[in-house]
Parts: sequence; structure tokens; C-alpha cells
Amino acid sequence: MGDIFNEDITFADLGLRDSVMKGVDECGFIHPTHIQATLIPHILEGKDVLGQAKTGSGKTATFSLPLLHLADKDTHVQALVLAPTRELAVQITREMERLGKHTPIRAAAVVGGESYNKQIKAIKGGAQIIVGTPGRIMDLNQKGQLSFSNLRWVVLDEIDRMLDIGFRDDIRRLLSKVKTDHQTIFVSATISEEIERLGRQHMRPDAEKISTVADSLTVNLVEQYYVPVQPWDKQRMLIHLLTHIDPALTLIFCRTKKTVSRVAKALQKKDIEAFEIHGDLPQSKRTRIMDRLRSGKLEVLVASDLASRGLDVDGITHVVNYDLPDDPEVYVHRIGRTARAGRGGHAWAFVTPEQGQLLSEIEKLTNVHIEKLEYGDFEPTERPADWKDEKRGGWGGPEPPTAKQPPKSRFDSDEIKPEEADPNLFPGGIVPKGKPARTLGSRFKTRRGGR
Repeated sequence: MGDIFNEDITFADLGLRDSVMKGVDECGFIHPTHIQATLIPHILEGKDVLGQAKTGSGKTATFSLPLLHLADKDTHVQALVLAPTRELAVQITREMERLGKHTPIRAAAVVGGESYNKQIKAIKGGAQIIVGTPGRIMDLNQKGQLSFSNLRWVVLDEIDRMLDIGFRDDIRRLLSKVKTDHQTIFVSATISEEIERLGRQHMRPDAEKISTVADSLTVNLVEQYYVPVQPWDKQRMLIHLLTHIDPALTLIFCRTKKTVSRVAKALQKKDIEAFEIHGDLPQSKRTRIMDRLRSGKLEVLVASDLASRGLDVDGITHVVNYDLPDDPEVYVHRIGRTARAGRGGHAWAFVTPEQGQLLSEIEKLTNVHIEKLEYGDFEPTERPADWKDEKRGGWGGPEPPTAKQPPKSRFDSDEIKPEEADPNLFPGGIVPKGKPARTLGSRFKTRRGGR
């Protein structure tokens, strides 16, 4: 496990207060992971940090432990932790409660779909750490129920999702309302150059980016397989798979909410007790399903990717990627729902003939050769006459480039010369003789120096 944990030190060496260490010890943690060992000292020193580490490497504890150590028990709402989904916010809160069990520091979840009164009561009751989704946090702040006047820390978990197109404006508005001198902590499994640039706009100039390349518990402990299948045979293959093994608790991930519902209903028709969870379900129903999941009263759960950011439950033995995700990182998030607490797990991925390259990208990211799994007693069917292929070709985005496809740009290949180009591909039939300029002039001025 040396590729996951830093076995040269223990949590006791990090200088955490005794009450925090008692919670760490009860959770059975001895050695910190590499990201924890690297990032926690910087956070304790008060530095702004961008922390990047693979899924399953303990990022939640990386920022939770310093907050529990540093927070003042007599000051309300000192730390604000933002998460992209309700489930993840609740998961973070639970983790903080577990680690901070013997401290006077309390965390409260503030998310959409739940009772305002209950959340306001938790805020007024003295919670030092607020964990929530951007929409509800902004709502309560605008209503005067959640003050930012005492904030000393702002944490963005899964910054890659938080600064995605859908959240950028909300995050910008929210952070602009924090006027106190505070420490900013951003963590994520992936931090692209664009995300880093956006993140640094809200950080001190000397903010440090810390990346670790250590493996995650997920990749090391999950047995991964792929199952070749035609898209029209997926439902039959899933039923075949679930009826030929005896998993204790299986999560099935689909690309869309529509597919989640369709798959859940198909399983129920075969007397497989399956539940569905996705963003369109009322929060009360999502909460009931999550409670059943955590109590072990649920065997099969069909989920969208939204739910994969908050399903941190012990006892999940199998994960099925009914649809491969567009982003290989999401695949790692999904299979990370099993192999919790150091236990092993199994993950299957249904792969259609068009998805070979996407599977290769996943193997490249995880640095694991995913074994092929075939069921000899499963009989494939012919393509139904009324079958309609997915509009996006099974890739979930632009078609992956192949040797037979032209390059993305007419100028990306040295083999294409202007004199050999087809004039019909260019406006007016005029073939350019060189690459276009890197930037185009504009008569519209912006705040960025007229560009």
C-alpha cells in the first residue's frame, strides 16, 4: 500500500490536536495518503492551495482534518465548504461528523430540496462549518439567514465540476460576497489549465498547486472487467449478469436519467428489486433511498452520474457501468463507490463495438489492463429492425478520431497540401495557403485590454 499511503509518517506526526486524533484513531487511520501528507501541513500553515489527487485518495479528510483542528468552538460559520451535488455535501458532512466526533466543532449540511427551517436552525444553533451546494448557500445568504462575516476558510470540493459551465457564475457571485480575509482551498481529481486559471482568480497570488501521482484505493482494490455487448443487448446482458451472480449490493450507472428509469423498470419486471436515483427525483425520495442504501436494505440501485458524487457507502460490492461515461475520470468516480474502507470490489463495464478507444482511454488513466469477461451461455441477438442508434455514436461526444477519419483541422496534417485540397471545402473555393492567425481582430473592446 506504499503507493497509496505515505508510510514514512503517521497522522500523529502532522500535529493535529488530541480530540481530532481520537476521531482519526477510531476510524482506523494510521498513515495518511500521499495527498493528505502533502496538503495538510500547507493548510495548517494558512496557505491557499490547489490540491489534485486521484479519486479514492482521501481528499475529504485532507481539508476536513485541518478545519476541525483550527476552527474556534465559539465562532459560528467560520468555514464554508461547497460541493457540486447534494449527495456529496451530505457525504462530506457525515465524514466531518465522524472525524470530529470528539471535538466541539460541528458541521451542518445546507442543500436544496430540504427544509429551510431545519437548516436555518442548524446554522443558528452554532455550526462552525457549513457544507452545501451553491444555490442553497446563496439563497440563505440573500435571505439574511447565513452570514459570511466570520468566514476564515472557503473550500471547493470537486473544483473541476464546480467551475464547470453550469456553476461558474454562481461560484463567482458567491465568492465575491466573501469580504473577510480568508484561506481558500480547492481540491479535485482533475485540474485542467483552464480550471486552475479560473480558480486562481479567487486565491492569493502565492497559492500553491500540489499534485500527487500516487495511486488510489479504487484502482488498487477493484477487480475491473469489461463485457463486450451490442447496445440493443445491454438490458438482457444486465439481467443475465445479475441473475448469475449473488452480489450483496450493486450500483448500476447510466448516462441519462431516461435510461436510469428504463433500466430500473426492466429489472423490476424480472423480479429484481431495483431502485432508481437521479436529479429529477424529489429530494425527500432521494433521501429515503439513500437511507435504505446506508442501512443495507437495498440490493440494486440504478443511478445517474449526479448520484456518483455522493454515494460513499460501505458494503457496495459491485458497480456496473451500463453506459460508459464520456469522461474517464467519471469512470474512476463510479467504480470508487465500491472498495470502501480497504475492502475489495468488482466493477463491470458494458462496452459496445464503437467504444474501444474510450475503453483504452480509461485503461490509460487508471494504468490498469481491464480484462475481458464473456458469458458463453449468453446468446446475442440480431439488430432489431426498429433499433435507433444513439445520436452521439456511443462515444457521448464527438466521434473519437480514427485512422480513417480526417484530422480535426485541415492544417493539422502535413500530408494535406493547399494544392491538393478540395476547393469545395472552402468558402468561395479559395484555398488558404497557410494557417490562420492565432487571434482575430475585433472592433469590440473588453475589459481585457481591448481583446
